[in-house]
Amino acid sequence: MSDPARSWLPHRGENAGVPTSPLHDPVLRWYADHQRDLPWRRPEASPWSVLVSELMLQQTPVVRVLPVHEAWMERWPTPADLAAEPTGEAVRAWGRLGYPRRALRLHAAAAAIVERHDGEVPADYDDLIALPGVGDYTAAAVASFAFGRRHVVLDTNVRRVLARAVSGVELPHTSVTRAERDAAASVLPDDDATAATWAVATMELGALVCTAANPRCADCPVVDLCAWTAAGRPPYDGPPRKGQAWAGTDRQCRGRLMAVLRESVGPVHRSALDAVWSDEPQRTRCLATLLTDGLVARTGPDTYALP
Repeated sequence: MSDPARSWLPHRGENAGVPTSPLHDPVLRWYADHQRDLPWRRPEASPWSVLVSELMLQQTPVVRVLPVHEAWMERWPTPADLAAEPTGEAVRAWGRLGYPRRALRLHAAAAAIVERHDGEVPADYDDLIALPGVGDYTAAAVASFAFGRRHVVLDTNVRRVLARAVSGVELPHTSVTRAERDAAASVLPDDDATAATWAVATMELGALVCTAANPRCADCPVVDLCAWTAAGRPPYDGPPRKGQAWAGTDRQCRGRLMAVLRESVGPVHRSALDAVWSDEPQRTRCLATLLTDGLVARTGPDTYALP
């Protein structure tokens, strides 16, 4: 279904608005030529599709999100469709995307959209950030990408591009700082349409070219304007960045337990959970946290199911 609110989106090969920074024109032209064809970016994508994609893409690569997003939108094309289902169905459909609490947040957001906004995803940042599970980044991203509003949108990729091009450092601080937000605001285009395209263009540049490791500087449209390149590309010297361990962690244990429950059509006996993780204290601890998080429901003395 076509959404008139997304008429601001440029066609391939076009720019939107008039650039006001030396960075704007090369980045916007690069994006027009190199943007990936992603379903939530198409002009016909609904704001709901954009919101779903933003929650799914948190800490999850695009390639893993694509099939789940497609299946999700086929089953629940509107917030009302999802809100009418039990929360356990959202968790089941989340599959192996990881961090399944995002499924609960998305279900809660759908219910709030139905209750507060007659089933339509709101366009205003203040209304968006008031939804369950929606923070500053997601609210700004949905307002920008779904409705063409002018907002500073700071995801990991955008922050890295601006850290290098504007601030001259290899990587941004581990958390968003006031100085970083001010720097992003200083290069945000003045009109809504260009600002919205700039947000998604810098995100794409960070995902495809200005990557965290082995950036493809020779292919960057603003390499001649990049402050980091001009400084000789000094290495990152900030606080240590911890990698995310997986094997043997509580996250892996929780994932194994959730997989058993997702694949079952009804309640499962505790013995089925015991079989997939041998460390009893860790298994018991992780099951308890899943119950506390609302991702698992106890259906009997020794049986469990999705909520």
